[in-house]
Amino acid sequence: MIERLNVQFKADSRKVVLLPFTISNYRIKKVIQRVNSLSEKEVSISLKDIYNKFSMRHKYFEKILLNNYSSIEKFVADSSVLSRKRKLLLGAYFSREYSIEAASLFNPSIVEHPNQDGIPKGSKRLVMSLRATGEGHVSSIEFRELVIDKNCKLKLNNTSRFSVLPAIQNFPINVILEKQGLSSTDVNDIRYLIERNYKCSFPKETSVSERVIFPNSKSEMAGMEDVRLVKFIDKGKISYYGTYTVYNGKTFSVQLITTRDFTNFDIETINGPAIHDKGLALFPEKIDDNYSMIGRIDGENLYLLQSKNLYSWSQAELIRQPKNKWEFIQIGNCGSPLKSDAGWILITHAVGPLRRYVISALLLDLKNPSKIIGSLENPLIEPNKNEREGYVPNVVYSCGSIIHNNQIIIPYAMSDSYCGFARIKVEELLRKFK
Repeated sequence: MIERLNVQFKADSRKVVLLPFTISNYRIKKVIQRVNSLSEKEVSISLKDIYNKFSMRHKYFEKILLNNYSSIEKFVADSSVLSRKRKLLLGAYFSREYSIEAASLFNPSIVEHPNQDGIPKGSKRLVMSLRATGEGHVSSIEFRELVIDKNCKLKLNNTSRFSVLPAIQNFPINVILEKQGLSSTDVNDIRYLIERNYKCSFPKETSVSERVIFPNSKSEMAGMEDVRLVKFIDKGKISYYGTYTVYNGKTFSVQLITTRDFTNFDIETINGPAIHDKGLALFPEKIDDNYSMIGRIDGENLYLLQSKNLYSWSQAELIRQPKNKWEFIQIGNCGSPLKSDAGWILITHAVGPLRRYVISALLLDLKNPSKIIGSLENPLIEPNKNEREGYVPNVVYSCGSIIHNNQIIIPYAMSDSYCGFARIKVEELLRKFK
């Protein structure tokens, strides 16, 4: 049933960001002393060499060096006597390059771009999110812009060699509590909650493919994983949401990304007794005036979650347990459900023997999505001989698909290493449901 497309995305270790280089306060002071012992001529020579080797790799190189200098300025005895060049040199000593895709680039999801200006009739501009993994298996969120034509041919658009991090601003605690439906007495650690709720803002002149959301809070420091994007429409208002997993190295939780333009993003917590597991995906609209999500809460079965409050979830209904041999370990979603006249098409993943991941699908009732009205006897996509080798072998996995010109376009990862695309006609899939 599935046609694999001749388009792939692979990791590029040259995609680097500049991060602060952190060492102990004692060592910071020692480094400052050493740099300040240099003459102005030595400072100029050293800085020129650094610019020659690194400045072409970063879009806002000088600004980042000065920002990283600012983070250690409190350890400088008298910053007013330092020249700009010396501050830049100190900033360089307290900066480090991080290759965001050094290990892999995988687990994509895809939605329509908010700007469709200048696109030929029958085509669409798309935004794809990707999980980029680098040194220490730390995952960040990347994006790509694509165009799909009327024949469902894909073309990468506005590529760039640069990677840019956003400006960060935390939300006031009263705003957080109001959205979450919480009071201050419900929260054990207010500072921890503030840290996890923040805004990311990128310069408007950057392209979508340059923007990287890198772990910012302590809860995210080991990774921001598997964004499931959805174009959400409520009373004519369009928002783009993405549920994703945050990992601190020991425990994980689910958070929410919100944007309207893929330039400014809100990163926020969600809470409630129904939020227990990874891989939650929002429906693209309200059902009976409820927000709805599909996901697991027990590690192996599919549930429907519903709530009046986007940020607080307490109700979960079991709708599907593993039934087929290829899904006996666990089942889950591969992104948000896709609306068709016949029902909600839910692309799913399933795990079988030898932790082999496959992609399949279910059909849910439009008005009552807890009711499954169709399922497949066999997977849609299984890892073939070219896809089964990689960072994590024997895995195909997706975080979100689209319907375009009556075809389902499924971006999917191959063995947690790189990404490809497959497509199937909607009516052909519907005929296969039992």
